[in-house]
This record gives sequence, C-alpha cells and structure tokens, in this order.
Amino acid sequence: MLPTVERTYPCDVCSKIFSNAGSLKVHQRSHTVEHAHCCDVCNKTFSKRRSLKVHLRIHTQERSYPCDMCHKTFRRLEHLQLHRRVHTEERPYCCNVCNKTFSHISNFKRHLHVHTGERSYPCDMCHKTFRDKGSLNVHHHVHTGERPYCCNVCSKTFSDRKTLKRHHYIHGGERPYRCNVCNKTFRRLDYLKVHHHVHTGERPYCCNICNKTFSDRSSMKVHLRVHTGERSYPCDVCHKTFSRLDKLKLHQHVHTGERPYCCDVCNKTFSDRSNLKVHQRVHTGDRPYPCDLCNKTFISKSSLKVHHRVHTGERPYCCDV
Repeated sequence: MLPTVERTYPCDVCSKIFSNAGSLKVHQRSHTVEHAHCCDVCNKTFSKRRSLKVHLRIHTQERSYPCDMCHKTFRRLEHLQLHRRVHTEERPYCCNVCNKTFSHISNFKRHLHVHTGERSYPCDMCHKTFRDKGSLNVHHHVHTGERPYCCNVCSKTFSDRKTLKRHHYIHGGERPYRCNVCNKTFRRLDYLKVHHHVHTGERPYCCNICNKTFSDRSSMKVHLRVHTGERSYPCDVCHKTFSRLDKLKLHQHVHTGERPYCCDVCNKTFSDRSNLKVHQRVHTGDRPYPCDLCNKTFISKSSLKVHHRVHTGERPYCCDV
C-alpha cells in the first residue's frame, strides 16, 4: 500500500501554505481586498463570516465569556484568555534586550520598536510617525475630530477604544491592578507602574532645563510649563489662566462657592481635596514634614517652608509704606 501524501495549498501571491482549499480561499481575500460579509448595522465589511459574527457583538452588546475570578465579561474567548493574565500575573513574552515582560504579544511587538527606533507609519497630514498602524489610526482623529467610541452610561465620546475602556472603570468602580507592596488598587496598569515609584523612590523623568526629576512623564510635562510660561486653560468667568486643567477646575470653586470636600470628623468643608487632606491631620496628629535642622514637624509642606525662614533669617514680605 502506497503511503498517503498530505496535499498542501500554496498561495500564489505570498507563498503561504494551507492544509485545505477553504482556508486558502479565505486567505486570498486579504490580497484581493474582497470583503464578502457586510454588517447590516454600520456597513463595515469583512473577509470572513466569523469576523462579522464577532463584530456584531459590538452592536448587540453580547459578552458571552465571563471571567470566573472577577466576573468581567468579554465578547471573544481570546480576550478573556488574555484578561486572565491580570489575575495570574502571567507575562510570557520577554524582550531579549531589556528583559521587560509582557502579557500580550501585540504589546511585546510594539515594545521592540523602542529598541530599533522603527516608526514605519507616517501621518500623511502632519508627517508625525508611529510605531504601529493602530496608533496612526487613532492619531488621525486629531485631524478629523472624530470621536467614534461612546460610553453607553454617560454618552461621553472618545477618539480611541482604549481610552473608552479606561473610562468605563469610573462607572463600574473596577480597579483590577493591585500593588504587591501596599495592596493599593488602580484602574489602569500605567497608574500602578507610576505608583511603584513611591516604594522604589525611582524618579526616571528629568527636566532638561533645571534637572528636576519626576516619577511620571505627565508631571514632568506639566512642570515644563513653568519654563515655557504656557497656561492653556483660561477661566471663562475672570479669564485667569492656568497651566493645568485640574487647577482651573479648583479655581472655578471661587466663583461658584462650591466646597465639595467635607471632613467626616468636624464637617468642615473645603474647595479642594488637598486642603481637606491637610486638615484631617489636625484630627489624626499626623505631621509628616520634619525640619532637617531642628526636627520640628509640620502637617504640610508649606508650613515647613515658612518655618525654614526661622533658620535662614529670610523675610520676603516688605511693607511698601
């Protein structure tokens, strides 16, 4: 009896080999841009019926795959499998240059471009370049103003799916990322990574003008406005300008009289959270700011700064009369 020889089906465009004619036929659509399956809701087309079926779950909100640890649900089984690594902390993809590990192969591939410097996707409007096509597609929304992703709870819109996903945590109260040192939880992995610097003391971002260092990139970007004088957030009541949006929002309480932060011990109210936090130390006795000259302690950094003048003799305020 002659041995059976397994038949193969090569693609005549890219030479990729398939084990059956059906798979080859589906694959060939990627070269011919044939999209035979159309979504009857948004008219998006797909080369595979299976891809259309998965896509339809966006419209039906069907999420058939629940996580058995946190009960979060997913539209696709592979998304659930990737999500489980949040709980198992499995990171199977390792960079052989810096040994950084990743839970997703797509994140791993993007990371490799950090070492190669490769940015193969240029924007045809502003010529900014990107490491991957997804980032370029999201960037295009800057020029078009398009915000296609809408929150089904509050109707806020976003330019990319990842930002919408992060926003959903606000409504669900979900904080899936836990610090293994102090057990504090976070909505986003990047917040957890920045928080780790509290424990390590690491401040990897340095201002190239004054050499001040920061634990996260966003704080450094805000700091740079001290040097540039940029104040992009104007108050629409008194036209005072601010370098940060959160500072503008706090300032607006001056006009509204709003004091949304209340002490749960004495019911004193405050216009911003940081003042409440300092006030609460009156009740707890916490005085985390010691003077390095006399060891006297203070409830706030500003009080310590004023106290330092006792030792330096500095008297910065002069009566003009």
